[in-house]
Amino acid sequence: MKFQTTPYHFDLLKDYQRLSVFFEAIKNYDGKNNVALDLGSGSGILSYFLKDYFDEIISLEVDCKAYDCALNNLSDFSNIRLINTNVLDYKFDKKADLIVCEMLDTALIDEEEVEVLNYTRNFLKNDGKIIPKAIVNFAQLVNIERDYVHWDEDANYEVFSQEVNYSKFNFKDEINPYFEKILSIRSNKDGIVNGIKITSVTILDDNIVCGPTPMLNPALLIPIKQQNVKCDDLINIKLKYIMGKGIGSIETQIL
Repeated sequence: MKFQTTPYHFDLLKDYQRLSVFFEAIKNYDGKNNVALDLGSGSGILSYFLKDYFDEIISLEVDCKAYDCALNNLSDFSNIRLINTNVLDYKFDKKADLIVCEMLDTALIDEEEVEVLNYTRNFLKNDGKIIPKAIVNFAQLVNIERDYVHWDEDANYEVFSQEVNYSKFNFKDEINPYFEKILSIRSNKDGIVNGIKITSVTILDDNIVCGPTPMLNPALLIPIKQQNVKCDDLINIKLKYIMGKGIGSIETQIL
């Protein structure tokens, strides 16, 4: 099936690894099949995946152009109800068995759907499920060329440590968007460190885990105050950000 898309959603559709893990997670879903919610449905690809498994899919999209594309793509499927609205303004009249909510931003820093999921979780049945299930975040010391926050695509950097698992968020739990933690990372060689690399791994379900892809949590490079390090030095870094408020909310401090 050919999908009508906006330019942004065309890039999403080209990320076949991202598409395949969501498809497999939906196919492997083993709960009740009455109602599914697709939050931020875009061009409608995940609602399209859901259509063969649920009696009713409520698909919400705030962007008018993306909504129009979804209308065109999904008009033949009577069990999909498309609604052009901000999820936070929508009054749900029934509870869902499954919520599908693509969490596409590294460490959820620029992820607007954190607030959306915190709200919509109230309309999930007690035994309901969420795809994806969780996100795990890792950090490591690096030397970077650029003095601003940027993604690692086409960026040169040198790695100075193993990855440290610094946080995990289960999406069935309330997420506090105000994140603050001290990261303790040990250098594994001598040199100059001036950044940290943040990598997020998405847990779709108990059997499907997906690392960064071009459109699913690409790794993020964050400057810190320059440090001369020796092998086995332990560097303590305070990392702060507000999920949903973007990379401009990131703060770092060497302790």
